[in-house]
This record gives sequence, C-alpha cells and structure tokens, in this order.
Amino acid sequence: MKLGWIIYAKNETRLTTADYGVNRLREEARKRGVQIRVYSPDQFELIVNKNDRKSILINGKPEKLPDFVIPRMGSGTTYYALAVLRHLKHMGVYLCNGPESIEIVKDKLHMHQLLAQSNLPTPKTMLGKFPISPKFIREEIGFPVVIKNIVGTEGKGIYLCKDESDFEDIMDLIYSNNKSANIILQEYVASSCGVDLRIFMVGGKAIGAMKRKASKGFKANFTLGGTVEPFVLNNKLEWLASEVIRLANLDIAGIDVLFCDNDNYKICEVNSSPGFKGMELAQGKGIAGQIIDYILTTLPG
Repeated sequence: MKLGWIIYAKNETRLTTADYGVNRLREEARKRGVQIRVYSPDQFELIVNKNDRKSILINGKPEKLPDFVIPRMGSGTTYYALAVLRHLKHMGVYLCNGPESIEIVKDKLHMHQLLAQSNLPTPKTMLGKFPISPKFIREEIGFPVVIKNIVGTEGKGIYLCKDESDFEDIMDLIYSNNKSANIILQEYVASSCGVDLRIFMVGGKAIGAMKRKASKGFKANFTLGGTVEPFVLNNKLEWLASEVIRLANLDIAGIDVLFCDNDNYKICEVNSSPGFKGMELAQGKGIAGQIIDYILTTLPG
C-alpha cells in the first residue's frame, strides 16, 4: 500500500468538515488503496544526519518516510514548513509541488516579475514603499488602484482604493499598524470587476476552469460568497496557464485570470495550494481524484 502525507496547517486530529480539500484528498486516496496521514509542520523535528535517510522524527518518534507528500499550506507556508519540505526532498521523498516553487508563488511580486520577464500579460504592479505619494500612484498606475498584502490568499488582504483621498486613508491605517508592511499596488482592471476566471492545473494540463462572480464588491472568490459556473477554455487561455506552470515549475496550481477588453486576459494570481470545492461544484466532477491519480502515475519507480 502506498503511503502519502499531507502537510497542512492542522494535523488530522483537528480536521473538521471545513477542511474540504484535505478531506477530499483523503477520501479519493482511500478509494485507490492509498493511505494518507495529515501532519502540521510543528509536529516535525528536523535533525540532519547522514546515517539515517529512511525515517524522520514526528512528535519525537521516528516515522517511516512516505512515498509522496502533498503540501497544502499555500501562501500560509512558513519558513519552518519550507524547511520540512526541503528536508523531505533531500531525503528522496516525492513532493507534489516543491519548496522552491511554493516559495516563488507565495511572493506575489516575485511571481509577477517572472511573468513580466516572460512577456506574459499581468496588471501593472508596484512594490509599496512608505511613504507612498498618491500623485505618483495616479501618474504611474492610476485610480482606482488595488492594494494587496504581498502574501495572501482567498481574497484576504486586498483593498480597492477609489481615489487619492481613499488611498491616503488606507495607507495611514496600514502604516500605523505595521510600518514595515509588505504590500503591492496593482492596476485595477475595470472590465473584470467582480468577475474572474480560475483555471485548475494538474501535471501541466488544465483539468477544470470556472468563472467566479462576486456577490458584492470587486472580489470574486468562492470562499467569500461568490458564485461559480463552468467555463470552456480557448487556446489562448490554455497556453497562458501552461506557461505559468512551466515558469513556476508547479505540479498543481490555481491560476486566476482577469477578463480584459477585446478578448484579452491578464494573469492576476497564482496559487500553489488552490481550494477546489468551488471547482468540483462548478465542474460536477472530482478534482481530488485527478490529483491522486496524477501523483500515482508520476511517482518514481
């Protein structure tokens, strides 16, 4: 029987029905005769030892290494979690999304730099540095402008500033709470207000796509109460998504795309641990099972 681990913010004793993605992966793995254990990074003890490459300490006890690991922490991946993943990789464990790729995607600015370097369409993006002049933003990006935490997911830590006065207020609030806050300022794409496209990629292929519509406001995330519907990808979108995967070297990813005028698109965000409850609802087919199948077919040996 194959053994897989999921590295997650919670260990398996704390899982609830709210942990949809992890629960679905476990369910589909069981159907295929695969055992899945769920661990949080803080359960691991990292000891570098050239003499033992077959086990690792979890809760203070040696555990046999798994056949594969699925990281499910996304932008919440801490330094310690990355260290755990690197340690497992050095010990020869197959990782479905490696630590280098997760680290790239976690940093939104870095990801946009890679996309721009490869001439892929993205919203104009700027790293925030206090103090930030509203006049400079108006000239370089324009208003409205989107403010984002440099690390974040599920639509959290995102704010739309409509004008210079609004911008000054939110900048003052951010600065008063955290003078070293890392934020990015991004072009607002009006043609995609309240709607975007999520493409789910596994093994370099798009296995699903859905259009997300906001219930209110400009953020279309399903986790924030938005609605979803299936979407048929054209060749341009499939090519864009495959290029993103190639650049970040990801096995699994969710790619968020904005709709622009004249049937054009801009890549908004990339997620290394995308949720798929909305995708399974929109597509009417299992995403989790396809992830497990992909892993089983690509395992070394």
